[in-house]
Amino acid sequence: MPEQTLPEGELTLRTLAMPGDANPAGDIFGGWVMAQMDLAAGIRAGERARTRVVTAAVKEMAFQRPVKIGDTLSIYTEVTRIGRTSITLQVEAWVNRSRIGMLEKVTEGTFIMVALDETGQPRPVPAD
Repeated sequence: MPEQTLPEGELTLRTLAMPGDANPAGDIFGGWVMAQMDLAAGIRAGERARTRVVTAAVKEMAFQRPVKIGDTLSIYTEVTRIGRTSITLQVEAWVNRSRIGMLEKVTEGTFIMVALDETGQPRPVPAD
């Protein structure tokens, strides 16, 4: 299967990988990358649901490349399914390597977000 060369979805979040997010070898913790993906999924799903959303599940995520200190991490999101109270998104994490200017895909995953009402109970996602 050919390697994907361009991101899919909408650019939702960009951030810089900093030394405080790295292990002693200079690789950024996978949990930090996943947290950025979760933030982006929450932004996109919250805009679509027009309410608060929470993460219900993350599926099928594997890291293909490391993120290094100084890399710009870009998160792309695409809504793939709208359920009664849930929104499923495909989320991709890409880096722009600061030292060489190369764009590389780091990981991707399927995030399922649930819309909540003001009391914290699931609520229907609007039809549009």
